[in-house]
Amino acid sequence: MVSSPHEAMHRIFQEHPELFSRVSEVLGVDFAPPTSFTVLPNDLTETQPLERRVDTLLRFDTEGDGSFLLAVEAQGKKDPDKPASWAYYASYLLTKYRLQPMLLVVCQDRSTAEWAARPVRFGPPQWPLLTLCPLVAGPHNMPLITSPAEVRKDLALATLAAITHATNPDIGAILKAMTNVLRDTPAALANPIIEFIAQGMGKHPSAALWRKLVAVDLSFYKSPLSEELRDEGRAEGRAEGRAEGEARRAAEDVLAVLAERGVDVSEAVRERIRGCGDVETLGRWLRRAVTAPSADAIFENG
Repeated sequence: MVSSPHEAMHRIFQEHPELFSRVSEVLGVDFAPPTSFTVLPNDLTETQPLERRVDTLLRFDTEGDGSFLLAVEAQGKKDPDKPASWAYYASYLLTKYRLQPMLLVVCQDRSTAEWAARPVRFGPPQWPLLTLCPLVAGPHNMPLITSPAEVRKDLALATLAAITHATNPDIGAILKAMTNVLRDTPAALANPIIEFIAQGMGKHPSAALWRKLVAVDLSFYKSPLSEELRDEGRAEGRAEGRAEGEARRAAEDVLAVLAERGVDVSEAVRERIRGCGDVETLGRWLRRAVTAPSADAIFENG
């Protein structure tokens, strides 16, 4: 099943195709600025039963360097079969469109990004037939943007950077900078960005933090995410009661603070926090979580 971070990492290029120019600049690769761009069908199926789909496919037209194709792939983990698929995409696109293909792989963890960036040679070692060299964007080379002023300079790039840094210890500052800017951004532009970041945080602890920031800092937006938050609140009140809902949210706050500080949390500690139904106790644990040297230390003295 395709994950929400996977969707966010490539679909943002469909919404903001011009983003590739800034990403390539960040990555130190010189592409001529596009004069136009087109979102193309991502279906690379040739004959049944073989079916292949690239995540996002764009055509860029430039003034000096002609036209080229950009395939964007979101990669969540190492997959030894992927390089062969990427080589197929490149060959197929060149054959179908008669335009030079380019591959951008977007990752959320450094290990996967470094794996994806390694050149892969196909053919006998004494005479490789072709070499695959994708361009890779990930937490190892995307900017860490915690300043609202930097976010304002390029909102699309800041959004992609936030998604690639979903597990960074500074994710709280990154997301707070985003809400500071989105608060003054027209809803037509802000709402898709809010959704992209919500998708991009996936099931990481930063997802709960983003939802809280949206609920508090961006409560006046009528985005699908803000409506979902309101619906969740009403459902919790009906199904679980107000007290249980508050305890659940308080427990997630404790876990979010520990995660943001980079403190390791064992499964036993996680279960104890989530199993606590006393809001006052959870409040104590939350205050201790801000400075506790370990997750277990929040339980000292009750």
